[in-house]
Parts: sequence; structure tokens; C-alpha cells
Amino acid sequence: MNSVQSVSKAQGVRERLANGLIAATPVPFDENGKLHEAGHESYLRHMARQPIAGVAVWAHTGRGLMLDGETAQRVLRDWREALPETVIVAGVGSRDPNFEHATARTVEMAEGAARIGADALLVYPPTWLRGHSSPDQLIVEHHAHVAGVGLPLILFYLYEAAGGIGYSPKVLDELLALPEVVGIKMATLDSVMTYQDVSRQLLERHPEKLFITGEDRFLGYSLRRGARAALIGMGAICCDLQAELIRAHTVGDSARFLALSDAVDMLAETIFVRPMEGYIRRLLWALVHLGVIPLEAANDPWGPKLARDEFDNVGRTLNALALVT
Repeated sequence: MNSVQSVSKAQGVRERLANGLIAATPVPFDENGKLHEAGHESYLRHMARQPIAGVAVWAHTGRGLMLDGETAQRVLRDWREALPETVIVAGVGSRDPNFEHATARTVEMAEGAARIGADALLVYPPTWLRGHSSPDQLIVEHHAHVAGVGLPLILFYLYEAAGGIGYSPKVLDELLALPEVVGIKMATLDSVMTYQDVSRQLLERHPEKLFITGEDRFLGYSLRRGARAALIGMGAICCDLQAELIRAHTVGDSARFLALSDAVDMLAETIFVRPMEGYIRRLLWALVHLGVIPLEAANDPWGPKLARDEFDNVGRTLNALALVT
């Protein structure tokens, strides 16, 4: 694929995602760590009715780097079939600490996603380069190899303190200059300064790229700082609320935006709390309270155990939001 075709393909995905909600979807498991068939199918049907621009499968919320190959392929294929007109983004990466092996594994994962029908790739940060004496060129080379698969790319800036790896301004410029790149997802967690710095760089130097917020805990503010789409785990639940927040911001309905931002913050401050890895189970619990999946499907084999009162707290928040919104 030449650069003109790459730009055109990326532009098409960019236009479909702009001003939209991209839900990073969890996978319902039973208590034995197996895909819960009924819960999975019910969740697919539920999300097919939601006002979303896309779904992100194999992202961290969906334990993409933890799934066995058979389950991973099944999950992505089912999402593709359930949402034929929706953008399907597949997370790709590796947990291998060796650069060459990790990049090869990431490319292999990307090729598999392309065969199944993904529209774009979300490239996990190459965390194996943390502490490397000269990571910059290797970061760029890694993404260039993945771009060779032929699908549009969404960069993923995950702040180092949040488990990712920092990208220097120079590296960001080089990555954003790749014709396959749709835009960048920012997830800095509690580093608002990093979010501000990168947002300014993107808007000033790469305004044609899509700035995608991954900031569940300050979603409203992140939109005000230039994000034009949201790819978040919180998008797996209460899609109407978040899609309407994005719409209100897009059309300049400030009163509606402020009211909805408060409601979204209430939800985020219930789901995204310490232990942070518990957020996936909390999302699944929310789906239980919403009547989407059964309780026996709300298991995260890789997440921490959570107290029963957290389940009840999720329910109280959802009940309160029904009154607020």
C-alpha cells in the first residue's frame, strides 16, 4: 500500500470516529476463567444498540495481551459480526521483553486482526523499552513495522507512571507523521500536565490527526483540552451518557455539557479507583446491575479480588445516575 492509499484509509477511519465514543470492551468470564457464552452474547446484543462510533477489542479492558489465541480470535470475530457498520479497533502488542520478539509478535497479532476484519489497530506502548539507553528510534521502528500490516494505526500514549512509556516530543512528531496514523489516544491517569503538553503539541503541529482521550477520570476536561473522540473503558457501560457528553461539547451546549460532566465524573470515581486493576471487574459488575450479563459472568481472571461492598457501591452510583441524568 502506497502513502496516498494509507492516508486515504486513515482519513476514512478518522472521519468515522471523530466526535464519537469508542468503547473499550471487557470480556465476560465464568469463575473458571472461560468465556461466558451467554454473557458474551448478551453483551454483544446490548452494545449493538448503543450510540457508539466504535469498539476497541483486545485493549487492556478486554485483557487483549492475556487472552489465549482461540478466545482472542473468537471475541474479535464476534464483535465484527455483531457490529458490521461500526469501527472495530483491535489492540496489538506483546509482553515479550525482547525487542525483536515483541515487535514480531505485535505484527503477528496485527495480521490476525486484519484477517478477521478489524478496521484499525491500537498499538500498545512498547513497555519493554522502558529503561533502554536509546529507546526513541526503536519506538518509531516498532510502529513502522506494525504500520506495514496495512491497517490504520491509533497511537497509544500511556504515561510511564501509569504503566506505559514516555514518548519525547521528537518521537511523537515522527510517529504522528506516519501516513497510517489516524491519531493518538492519551491516557495519563493522574498526570494532567503531560496531557496538556501533548495536547498542545498535537493541536499545533498535527491538527489533521485525531486527538482521542483515554482519560476516564477527567473526561470532560480532556474534551475541553482538544480531544475529539474518546476511547475509554468507561465507554463499555452507560454509553448514552458519555456519547451525549461528547455531543454537547461538540455543538457547544455548555449547560448540558457541565451537567453531564458531573454525572460522568460520578461514574468514573466509582469505577476507576484503587486498586486500579479492579476497574474491569467493576465494569462487569455494572453490566450485572444494568441487567446485561449475569453475575456469574462478571469475572476477571487477572484482576484483584474486590470486596462485596464495592459491588453494592457500583449499584448505588448507577441508581443515582438514573436520577441525575
